Amino acid sequence: MQTQKVIDYIVAWLRDYAVQARIKGFVVGVSGGIDSAVVSTLCARTGLDVLCLNMPIRQKPDQFDRAAEHIGHLRRQYANVRAQTVDLTPTFEQFERSVGGKSSLHPTQDLAFANTRARLRMTTLYYYGQLHQLLVAGTGNKVEDFGVGFFTKYGDGGVDISPIADLFKTQVYELAEHLDIIPAIRQAVPTDGLWDQERTDEQQMGASYPELEWAMVQHASGAERTQFQGREQEVFDIFVRLNRAAQHKIQPIPVCTIPKELLA
Repeated sequence: MQTQKVIDYIVAWLRDYAVQARIKGFVVGVSGGIDSAVVSTLCARTGLDVLCLNMPIRQKPDQFDRAAEHIGHLRRQYANVRAQTVDLTPTFEQFERSVGGKSSLHPTQDLAFANTRARLRMTTLYYYGQLHQLLVAGTGNKVEDFGVGFFTKYGDGGVDISPIADLFKTQVYELAEHLDIIPAIRQAVPTDGLWDQERTDEQQMGASYPELEWAMVQHASGAERTQFQGREQEVFDIFVRLNRAAQHKIQPIPVCTIPKELLA
């Protein structure tokens, strides 16, 4: 990959889109992970206004600290970057109480609460985006957005613009090295930070990003599971299962098209 040229291309694309939309810049949720660090840096390089939001919800201290360190590093480099911390923990806990708190009657409740965290952050991003005339910049990468659907519908998937959605996670790491992303973020184990009990991305999906990227390429080429053995077959099966389950997120929302004769 021609990393510097890819960086320059994305920065120009971001700037052109914002200018044509007559928008002042971008708002980015910074989580302490590699994707949001890269996206916020790419946005900063446009020279347009950038607002970085750190939005903890019962966040692990290391995640919050990495996000804060990255934002500080970015602000020292780019005068167009502003930052704000919005503690959403009280908001989330009020929501928990409003819906009756935790219950053992609903086995999917923990997942529902995890997705609620992402949706509260999306709402916050759009609030500040509206306030300051900024586009919400998405932080999803190719394998998450179009492979396994590892994002929350109307949560971190609710964005205006997706600058790294055509890059695999491994390619995002290449960009991070060229963009001088702080070592603490480049070395951190990927996690979505949506759970009270820490769960890495690999633990949740059952495979690493390089493995899933391999499977995504194989699947796109028309490969069948019988072509593989052992761990490769296992990873291929994981990818296919996650991809099928995520189609409601990956594909456009279905629209009921009424036959013209019924509308006459």
